[in-house]
Amino acid sequence: MLSKLSLNQIIGGDCVRILKNDFDAQTINLIFADPPYNLSGKSLDLPNNKTGGAYYKMNEVWDTFEYEDYLAFTADWLSACHKILVSNGSLYISCTQHNIGEIVTEGKKAGFKLNNILTWYKTNAMPNITKRTFTHSTEFVCWFVKGKNWIFNYEDIKQFNPHKTKEGKNKQMRDFFDFLELPIVQGKERIKGSDGRAIHPTQKPEKLLELIIRASSNENDIVLDPFFGTGTTGKVAENLNRKWIGIERNDQYIVIAKERLKLIHQKTA
Repeated sequence: MLSKLSLNQIIGGDCVRILKNDFDAQTINLIFADPPYNLSGKSLDLPNNKTGGAYYKMNEVWDTFEYEDYLAFTADWLSACHKILVSNGSLYISCTQHNIGEIVTEGKKAGFKLNNILTWYKTNAMPNITKRTFTHSTEFVCWFVKGKNWIFNYEDIKQFNPHKTKEGKNKQMRDFFDFLELPIVQGKERIKGSDGRAIHPTQKPEKLLELIIRASSNENDIVLDPFFGTGTTGKVAENLNRKWIGIERNDQYIVIAKERLKLIHQKTA
């Protein structure tokens, strides 16, 4: 049981401390984590970019670590997640080429088994600004499991696949689920400030969270997001009749997430 926490709430503060001190062992069914990628430290501002609109390189204080500190941080939150997951729980971690090596290595050290690495192809990725590398048009989601008999709702997520057979039936998953074609969050789904810039640089598509939550949890299960940001995980979990808990240390993100989740309650009231 969750002896110290209430469900469907955001906890403000450092996720490592909270995970270690405030959660009982084996209480969470599914964790989605979008941790710092450790790719900040240098800015690149191109507000007049002609090829893909204004471009601002991610450069956040919370995403800047010395390498050894980043390894220690990654090991700490992963080991804490392993403790609080139920014996057949799943952990999904969003990452890029900048940190996938550390995530996989430290995840295995923490006791997880790596089941899949999903590739998210961003259909509207930023153009190749520097012209010094291949275009960065993909991110990854590592799916780890704890123990055996993990939840995988195969038939449910087959229905999620937008591709159908010639007869209009649900297809197998290989043409969509290992290689996800989804745009970067845009339009009404993108949360922006008064200056028109995105509030959170790595806001994830609701469709991505819908796939993960449908695949690896059941109704009334508890979904945890230790890097809650602007609340996408909580919003999608509520829409799918799951319970959720979010942890976030940035006060601005907490305010925005609360407002976002309040809108769901107003629509369903």
